[in-house]
Amino acid sequence: MRHNFKEFTTNAIFNIENEQLLLKYKIAKQTDLYTFIWANSHPIKIIVDSIPLTIKPNNILALTPLQYIQYIEGKDVIIYQFNREFYCIKDHDHEVSCAGILFFGNSNIPIIPLNTSERRKFKILHEVFLDELETKDTIQAEMLRMLMARFIIKSTRLLKAKAGLVETAKSSKIDLLREFNFLVETHFKKEHSVSFYADKLFKSPKTLSNTFSKLNTSPLQIIHERIILEAKRLLIYTDKTAKEIAYEVGFDDASHLSRLFKKQTSFSPSNFKKQLKSIMREKLAN
Repeated sequence: MRHNFKEFTTNAIFNIENEQLLLKYKIAKQTDLYTFIWANSHPIKIIVDSIPLTIKPNNILALTPLQYIQYIEGKDVIIYQFNREFYCIKDHDHEVSCAGILFFGNSNIPIIPLNTSERRKFKILHEVFLDELETKDTIQAEMLRMLMARFIIKSTRLLKAKAGLVETAKSSKIDLLREFNFLVETHFKKEHSVSFYADKLFKSPKTLSNTFSKLNTSPLQIIHERIILEAKRLLIYTDKTAKEIAYEVGFDDASHLSRLFKKQTSFSPSNFKKQLKSIMREKLAN
């Protein structure tokens, strides 16, 4: 079972796959995508950030793109994977955002248990996902994002209700990263310097850089990616000009955002908008 969705205008990726996907994690590596691993009828044995875990049948594990996973054994699995451009580009309530408690907002490794009733509801939602992946039209991306929002909302409610069932992961680096992401989510529209966030965390910028380098990222990269994600969202879902968007994400001069945007995406904001309009016209024509 392999179902893949990709959106050119945003580079959004959403995949639904089975245990075959886990074979590429036989050697420990970062997931690189937000990942849900859903154990159906069999337990799944994995190692996450050097911590051995067994996902019991009818349980779902949530992972961030930066966590390391190693697959040991198991079968009958449903796996959802997506990138920031797929889900995080949309506005969501803080608890169900990409910095919500399922991901960077939880100092634990979230495992969501499904009772008989919840399992039935999630199975129905899964079937709707599969049906929508077969429906190629201009609103497919929006529908898939809505379904993922529902999946995350339901998972978040279950995790909050049964917090005592969450496995603990003792990783100071991951905890620091989560705190940093929360701060960036709160302040990125005004604060673009690593030193601001370092002060908030009572760390030096060098300490943050050294710590995050071990997670294959950097503080500045996270700040820039969040700014560009917001700029893309505003370009796609609003009629604001590039200049207005620049001011909204904290740039006094629109050219500063334009340079950063082009460095991150290879497009200027205006060319990105033109590409988007061109693709939408083609879709409507077909």
